[in-house]
Amino acid sequence: MKPPAAAARAAPLPDVRREAAQRDFAALLARIRACRACEAQLPLGPRPVVQASTTARLLIVGQAPGAKVHASGVPWDDASGMRLRNWLGIDNEAFYEASRIAIVPMGYCYPGRGGSGDLPPRRECAELWLGRLLAGMPRIELTLLIGQYAQRHFLGPSAKASLTDTVAAFADYLPRYLPLPHPSPRNSGWFKHHPWFEREVVPLLRERVRDLLAAGGGPIHVPGESP
Repeated sequence: MKPPAAAARAAPLPDVRREAAQRDFAALLARIRACRACEAQLPLGPRPVVQASTTARLLIVGQAPGAKVHASGVPWDDASGMRLRNWLGIDNEAFYEASRIAIVPMGYCYPGRGGSGDLPPRRECAELWLGRLLAGMPRIELTLLIGQYAQRHFLGPSAKASLTDTVAAFADYLPRYLPLPHPSPRNSGWFKHHPWFEREVVPLLRERVRDLLAAGGGPIHVPGESP
């Protein structure tokens, strides 16, 4: 048996473990951003767009980058992102703070256009990378599931028959998940016909996000206008 002093020296210090986990996670992100698995199927070529860290407490899972986000390489850098940040009650600075907010869509690259909008996210991203990303983010407390692809993947059989029904049953999935509709301007009709979402879900979402980010330490940046 090792003497106590030797055993203490053999045990890795918490800081050492944390630094090793951060290095491993940074290497994983580098591999994801260099991924070319779907190159032949992507009309604009591969450009994985992911924001994540080992310390993130909020995870946002959407569909896949659009053409504008593909061009900029910045997640949710479009009109949908503006509405999403308004729902959250935070500004760009807080939204892009990877140490507190992870942004991992179901597909990391722009999939191209279909007959009625962008094509679905490619499945290879979740198959190759999602499990490893989630394993490297142990502090996630709330995952926002934006759109049917994220909801079906994470909720499985507990998802309802339609996106509307799933979002309406949001309380069933808390505190771990919160299903949301996509904030795209193309969904303006949905928001008009379902006013309960802005009335009931958005205030809850803002409260949860504010509490979650405040618990993570540091200031919370909010838009100039009152939510």
